[in-house]
Parts: sequence; structure tokens; C-alpha cells
Amino acid sequence: MSDTQLLLLGVLAAAAAGLWAWRRWHYPSFWLVVAFPLTAISVRATWRKIALGCHLTKKRQRFWFTTVPGLVASTGVVRVRRKWQRIAVDTKPFMWLPKPTRYGWRVTLHTLEGQIPADYADAAERLAHSWGVHAIRVSSPRPGRVVLSATVRDPLIRVEPLPTSPDLLKVIVGRLETGGPWIIDFKTIPHWLNAGATQSGKSNLANALVQGLAPQPVALVGFDLKGGVEFTPYSPRLSALSTTRDECVGLLDDLVALMTSRMALCRDAGARNIWQLPDNERPMPVVVLVDELAELYLMADKSEKDEIAKTSTALLRVAQLGRAFGIYLFCCGQRIGSDLGPGVTALRAQCSGRICHRVNDPETATMTLGDLDPAALASARAIPAETPGVAIVASQDGQWYRARSFYVSEQVAEHAANTWAHLAPAWTDVVAGHVPQMSDADLAELLDSIPDPRKA
Repeated sequence: MSDTQLLLLGVLAAAAAGLWAWRRWHYPSFWLVVAFPLTAISVRATWRKIALGCHLTKKRQRFWFTTVPGLVASTGVVRVRRKWQRIAVDTKPFMWLPKPTRYGWRVTLHTLEGQIPADYADAAERLAHSWGVHAIRVSSPRPGRVVLSATVRDPLIRVEPLPTSPDLLKVIVGRLETGGPWIIDFKTIPHWLNAGATQSGKSNLANALVQGLAPQPVALVGFDLKGGVEFTPYSPRLSALSTTRDECVGLLDDLVALMTSRMALCRDAGARNIWQLPDNERPMPVVVLVDELAELYLMADKSEKDEIAKTSTALLRVAQLGRAFGIYLFCCGQRIGSDLGPGVTALRAQCSGRICHRVNDPETATMTLGDLDPAALASARAIPAETPGVAIVASQDGQWYRARSFYVSEQVAEHAANTWAHLAPAWTDVVAGHVPQMSDADLAELLDSIPDPRKA
């Protein structure tokens, strides 16, 4: 082998090693500079064949100019007849240039006549396999346009802690499959339903929520019918905690009374909700954490019927009227089914936020997500057991996403509860209306003082 060939092989080996190191240690820049341009060319080049294979093309009549050889004349010259013919051709949807994203790319398509976004959503899995990507999500920003968002690799395999949200009643609990933050915003979606089997990540999400709400000026209330084992370690930050059904009935009565008093306060001030009140008159928001929701509705004998009915009615009233008066619900449960009674179905209808982890029975997934999107239901039932924390989330933009909460151990959440225990108001003061919300300036200063969890 000559010296030139050896030099060429050495250069190629060094380039391959450099590209591997570049991809390994700084994938974002490698993706933008090297991988994405090649991917964009491949996507555009293969779009016609893939659209045809996924049944996204349409037959259209076109005039085609053809040449038909005639007979060979005696002079040996071939005479050619030219004519226009009307033939049917497969027309693909027009595709704009792909644009890079953090975890893949997205591209806008013009739908053909008679097509709707659901046609592309049905073909999403076939498109993902054809392009060799992790997943394809379909959205429609306006009529006649469809956006395909491709995720090259799963961003939920490893989830790092995200920065703390600087807004009141907003907590960043994990990451969405798009790479964006998974945010639970009680001001936008006041009530949430969180379903999941044992070891599915349901309790971890509650830990993340406690850690995120602990440094905020809100009153936390716990309903823990698992004997108090879930929320008792966080009692220093909780204003009230109920661990039996009798205590839950009394606490729900307090919440209804609190809601009634805030109704009168808003009515006297001419405000539609507490956020229209002046800073010095606005009461503190209350976040109610409910664990094992089914225990509130289970009936051992007929003697508990009246108590369950009272509990169900009070909780439903809080869900229906509490948003305007600063009372928000986050309900967790392993089993949420229609067999628990009409109270659960009515409560579900009031919970716009839906989170479904891995569940053991299809009815729980149907109760949680069934009225949103059949594709979301199928994705929820396909969550593997070895991926705790992965869930299907109904987001505030009206779509559903796969998401994963970052890991927050009980010790970390307990440390946050002890650290910010001085922010927990006495429940008697909250019910009496003696705990006003902070002013905007004090609130901003407090939220800015929250440490970044990535530096912990």
C-alpha cells in the first residue's frame, strides 16, 4: 500500500473519529451542522414514494405530452407522432423545507382535496418507520395545513431536572416528548386528575408537585386515605391533613365554607374572581392534594352511604366553583372507574387536566383519557412497566403528549417541605380569611429566591 493511500486512510479514520466524538459530546451542534442537512435532503427526496406507500396521494388527471414512434419509412428515417394525452398521475402533498428542532425536525404540508389532519395522524406510525425516526406527531395550525413533527430519538429516556418556574401556581415537573418542559399550571388548568398503577410514577409526580409548590405562597391541603403514609412527611408545609374519611368530611366542609366566604368577598368588591381583587385583599390560593381518590367513594355497607354522598357532593362543589375563588384540585388514584358511582364521573368532567400513567385495567385509562383522543388511550395502554414516570398528558394547548416527570425522592420532597415550613399558614387563619396574598413585588422577590434544582 502506497504512502498516499495510507495517508488517505488515516485522514478518513481521523475524520470518522472526530465526527463520532462530536456527536457523542455535543450532539446539538452535530445535529444542526451535519445530521440535519442530510436528513432534510433524504426527507424531500423520499417524500413521493413514502406518501404513495402511506396512501397520502391523490389521483389527478394531467395532460401529458408523449412521443409515439411511427413506422419506418423506406428511406430509413423514423417518423415520430407527437400528441397530448390525458392520463391519471399520483400527486403528493406539497412539502415545505424541513426545519430543525431540538430533538428532530418538523415540516409543513399542504393537504390535498378531501384530506383532513386525521388522515396524516392515522399514517403517523407508518411515516415514522419509513423515515426511521422515533415518532411522528401531527398537528394542524390552520385549515389546509398539516405539520409533521418528527422526534429522532426519545427525549424521555433520561430526564434531567428543569429550572424552577418563576410564576405563581406553576410548576415544571418534567419534560414532554417534544423536548419542552412539562408544566402544571393551576391558573390555566385549575383541576387535575392523575391516574396510575403502583410503581408507575404517580407518587413521584406528587413529590415533584410538593417540591415545586413548597416555596410558593400557597396553602397546601392534603387528603391521604392511605393512613397518612404519603403526605405525613410533608405535614410541616401542609396547612391541613386528613387521613380518615371522617376527617375528610370535616375538611371538605371547611373548603366549602371557605369558598362561600370568598364568594361574598368577591361579590362585595364587584370582582368575578379573587385575581381581580386588590393585592391587600386577595386571599391566599389553596391547592388540595388528594391521594387514593377511590377510597372517598368506596362503601363497605349501607351505613356509609350518606357519608359518601356528602363527601362526593362537597368535592364536586369545590371542583365546579373553586377555580374562581383560588381553590385548586390535584386528585390521584390507582383505580378510577364508573363502578365507583356517578360522583367520580361528575368529578372527572370538571378536571380538565388529565394525566394517565401505566394502569392495570383499560377502564381507568378510558375514564382518564377516553373522551379526549382514541390515540391517547392507545398510547397510555402501551406504556411499559420499566419506564416509571412516563405518562400521557392532556396539555393546555388542547393536544396530548407523552411526558416523563423527573425523579424526586421522598427525602428531597420532605427536605423542601421542612425548608419552607414557615410559609405554611394555619388552617384556621386560612378559613377565617386572615391570610392575604402577597403583593406582586413581594411575590416576585420570593419566587426569584427559589434555588435552581439543577444546581442542588
